[in-house]
Amino acid sequence: MKFVRIVGAGALMLSLVASSAFAEKTKAEQRAEVDKVTSASLEKFYAAKPELKAMAAKAPGYGVFTTYGFSFVFGGAGGHGVVHDNKTKKNTYMEMASGSVGAQIGASESQVLMIFKNAKAMNDFVEHGWTAGGGAKAAVGADGKTAGGGMGGTMMDNADSFTLTKNGLEAGVAVSGSKYWKDKDLN
Repeated sequence: MKFVRIVGAGALMLSLVASSAFAEKTKAEQRAEVDKVTSASLEKFYAAKPELKAMAAKAPGYGVFTTYGFSFVFGGAGGHGVVHDNKTKKNTYMEMASGSVGAQIGASESQVLMIFKNAKAMNDFVEHGWTAGGGAKAAVGADGKTAGGGMGGTMMDNADSFTLTKNGLEAGVAVSGSKYWKDKDLN
């Protein structure tokens, strides 16, 4: 009986170690996927507006997010991304959710680039993550190419925000709010 308990405890410990190693691999794979999407998004922003590359390089840091949303009067979106600290070279993986209301209609996958003007703004964003905004937009995207554009922005102190519609259609005028938070699984 004692032998069975020892073997059982050993098997349990081995399974915990194996599952921990598997979870770490999955975490690394997830980070690699977010990093890959981030790099591809940055290249699209730089191709659309070449001066963004120098702005992002000179800034204390930047954030890149991919969002998926739907709107018809009321709207909602969710997504994920990363905030990169240029000084420490550290990435903070984050998630986001947003809601909006207005004369709007659409369903889209969009990419958002935020370039922080100072380290405090970047750190506040990572720790607190709220933004508010509003504006008018008409954009369509297919196969990663965007047509159209919009006016509007986010109310974030000391940061510039840029958006590309990758796939889908967005049109309308709305007021919105977003919450960004650290991804507990990837950090």
